[in-house]
Amino acid sequence: MPEPGSVWGGSRLDLDAYLARIGFQGDRRPTLETLRHLHARHSAAIAFENVDVVLGRPVPLDLETLQTKLVHRHRGGYCYEQNLLYAAALDRLGFQVSGLGARVRMGDDRLRPVTHALLKVEIDGEDFLTDVGFGGSGLLEPLPLRDGIEARQGGWTFVLAREKDTRTWALRFRTATGWTDLYAFGTEQRYPVDYTVFNHYISTHPRSPFVRRLVVQRPLPGLRTALIGRQLTRTRPDWTTEVRDIPPQETPDVLASAFGIALSAPDAAALVAFQRDSLAGDAP
Repeated sequence: MPEPGSVWGGSRLDLDAYLARIGFQGDRRPTLETLRHLHARHSAAIAFENVDVVLGRPVPLDLETLQTKLVHRHRGGYCYEQNLLYAAALDRLGFQVSGLGARVRMGDDRLRPVTHALLKVEIDGEDFLTDVGFGGSGLLEPLPLRDGIEARQGGWTFVLAREKDTRTWALRFRTATGWTDLYAFGTEQRYPVDYTVFNHYISTHPRSPFVRRLVVQRPLPGLRTALIGRQLTRTRPDWTTEVRDIPPQETPDVLASAFGIALSAPDAAALVAFQRDSLAGDAP
């Protein structure tokens, strides 16, 4: 069995370019404070998005492709892309990293397959959950893997709870109406090869939530922004929201201004066409 962290490819990462991309200039020692800053900076800088999926393109997970897309081209990505890049950076910095898999709940009790990638980091004998790839309601900083731990992160509150079977953990998020489960996960270690299998389903299966509509999200301490389909929603910690529909031709500009996503001219044109086709499909 490979040693923890050895599968993440940290030695192949252009660490300086990654840290510049997320705006990190702090201490590079593998401490909890460093982990907190890396998590916060990554979440703020690299948006969650599925543009390649809706355009019918493959989503490779090799580190070289991830660096080119998320670092050098200033694109975003979804959980596998985000957390694999992040894991490589943590590995390169000397953190002990393990991969985990989660069943997304979003307040729904139905049993769903394991499709979400997240990470666990051990520091001084204690495990921390760190996840930069969940999108709109995701963590802004790591959480200690302790039953009942509650944390305020910016204007948002999270809690970790161990469920009755003791093998399953739930990450919960406080909403305007109370707590809701974001996802449930176990501590079985997952590897990049596992994420490759999950990624194939999420990026190609007709029932995948990411195949049929655009999903772009950015969690910040005082504002969570989401573009789902053509609806742009901005939510603040007091649960006031602003909602508006985005015309297809404005989509690339919104991705740039609200999410920091830079699209090439061909990608922008293809996305506008997808949004127009989607709008036509909704017509009576």
